[in-house]
Amino acid sequence: MLKSTNVKNDGLAASPIDRRDFLKGAASTAGAVVAASVSETAQATPASKTGVPWGPNNRMGIGINLEYVRHADKSLAYGIKRAGQIGYKWIEPCFLDGRCLLSNAGYCHVTSMDTDPKLIKDLCEEAGVKISGLSSHSDLLNPEYGVLYARRGIRYARALGVNVVQITEDMYPPKWIDESEAYNLMRITLRAIAETCEENGVYIAVEQHGPYTAKIEHMKRILALVDSPWIKCNYDCGNTFLAGSDPYEMLEAVIDKVVHVHAKDISVKQAEAERGKVTGTAVGCACGDGVIDWKKLVGRLKKAGYRGVLSVECGTEEEAVRSYAHLIKVLQELDA
Repeated sequence: MLKSTNVKNDGLAASPIDRRDFLKGAASTAGAVVAASVSETAQATPASKTGVPWGPNNRMGIGINLEYVRHADKSLAYGIKRAGQIGYKWIEPCFLDGRCLLSNAGYCHVTSMDTDPKLIKDLCEEAGVKISGLSSHSDLLNPEYGVLYARRGIRYARALGVNVVQITEDMYPPKWIDESEAYNLMRITLRAIAETCEENGVYIAVEQHGPYTAKIEHMKRILALVDSPWIKCNYDCGNTFLAGSDPYEMLEAVIDKVVHVHAKDISVKQAEAERGKVTGTAVGCACGDGVIDWKKLVGRLKKAGYRGVLSVECGTEEEAVRSYAHLIKVLQELDA
């Protein structure tokens, strides 16, 4: 058995551990543990039908995007375990194409899609959590790499037993792309991606995060570009608000397409400084501390029959704890 001495993020040396435990603590990374080939092992037969992603649950779930540990320089393994300790039942991990040295060392939660899916599933099982969606955002405006990246994310999601993968457009599109060209590119990209979604039984969920998706009429047009039941919406209230759109009007416009929700609140300070100047932000403040009316938002989701996950996007563990407490209270009060 290979032995190694791991140095934890707090600077304290740990006792020798075997190879598998070392890989878990270091986020498992790209190249250290390699899946045979997700594209080969995750071939799916065409789905006979689509349906609600979460099954007959009758309750919304509360999850968290692992960005909450990024600024603390923590690993994927740490983020998953801590989420379970806080009380979350769902997590939303972030995956990239290639490898990240910080992730390999255990200082970053973002993990390579070269990682063996079984290792990820084992970490989740040990923590008592499930994955609500795979954050492997590719670019809707790039019909070449954007499609290849999305397809890999979709196949990797299936290997993990996950049926939602997010996507959005480039927040800063090249200047040569005008509006007409942008919609043509997004149509081509979504058409190609939708084929892979159907083959693998995985939804592609378009998120509000750029100059087109963050505007209500534009978002409606994007979701109608390709006639496919696999093209859905990852609703992000915080990004919508910062872009200058009304988050409740946006929800109304896309409500029948929502399969995943980013529970992102925006602080009054950030709202005053950035609203109308940006189209999104990496993370928000703790849910309940900002400008979003969670009872109004969750109430509308309940009325629409949404039984998916509210995936918190905040920046610290302390905010993750407060967000969980606030959303639990809202769900209990609304019986949602």
